[in-house]
Amino acid sequence: MVTKTEETELNQLENQVENGGGGVWEYLCLVRKLKVRRSELVLKHGLSILNDPGKRSALGPDEWTLYEQVAIAAMDCQSLAVAQNCIKVLQKKFPESKRVGKIEALLLEAKGMWEEAEKAYSILLEDNPLDQVIHKRKVAMAKAQGKPSLAIEHLNKYLEVFMADHDAWRELAEIYVSLQMYKQAAFCYEELILSQPTLPLYHLAYAEVLYTIGGHENLIAARKYYASTIDLTGGKSTRALLGICLCGSAIAQLSKGRNKEDKDMAAPELQSLAATALEKEYKQKAPAKLNLLSSALRSLKL
Repeated sequence: MVTKTEETELNQLENQVENGGGGVWEYLCLVRKLKVRRSELVLKHGLSILNDPGKRSALGPDEWTLYEQVAIAAMDCQSLAVAQNCIKVLQKKFPESKRVGKIEALLLEAKGMWEEAEKAYSILLEDNPLDQVIHKRKVAMAKAQGKPSLAIEHLNKYLEVFMADHDAWRELAEIYVSLQMYKQAAFCYEELILSQPTLPLYHLAYAEVLYTIGGHENLIAARKYYASTIDLTGGKSTRALLGICLCGSAIAQLSKGRNKEDKDMAAPELQSLAATALEKEYKQKAPAKLNLLSSALRSLKL
């Protein structure tokens, strides 16, 4: 993650370069170091160096790094001819390089040549089955082709090996949610909460999945995770506050006709606190919508 200091430095250098103040190479190095996407500017200023023999030769071994950087930026900008030219230079210099092979496969993806790209990645995986980048590219290809089931298959295979990859678990959960496979999504969020229990984002997402599944037990659990989200955010999660109100209303509807022992005794106080906190927040931040919120809460019988 880029810090505010790094972002400020990058923006200042970017303005300097754009206004002709020099520092092009330093800017390109910083973009690469921070792993940010500034594809149009990288393409523009990278080519200004590569197309100048004097500037290019002055880079020494870093010339090849710049060719790689410009090739990827060109693919982002759909300048596929430029990317192809950069890759040809790299192929000539490093004919057996697996790193260059990955860039070639990326170009096949950019051209929409899915079968060829799949074959290229499979060959690369034969040499290094534990290459995380290639596994993730296969997931990205499946999603780009509108094949979420294939993306799920790739992610599940990937997570059998790289079980601690939080981003992969989250992506798998989001795909499951998009397919309305909520029980599978819930399992993914459980894994994320176990590995990162203090991240409110996962508590909130898990609560929403449980609320969507429904049922008395799931609603009770959803309310608990909405409450833990509020606790972890210091009471600053509007979405979780509203979630508690929605859960309370749904639980009350399902509890009608139950014995007193089975009824949810904690609900009224918790719902009241959440509703009060919501109205206070709306009064401070969105007073024009306060009446709308109050009307919605009344409809929930809060």
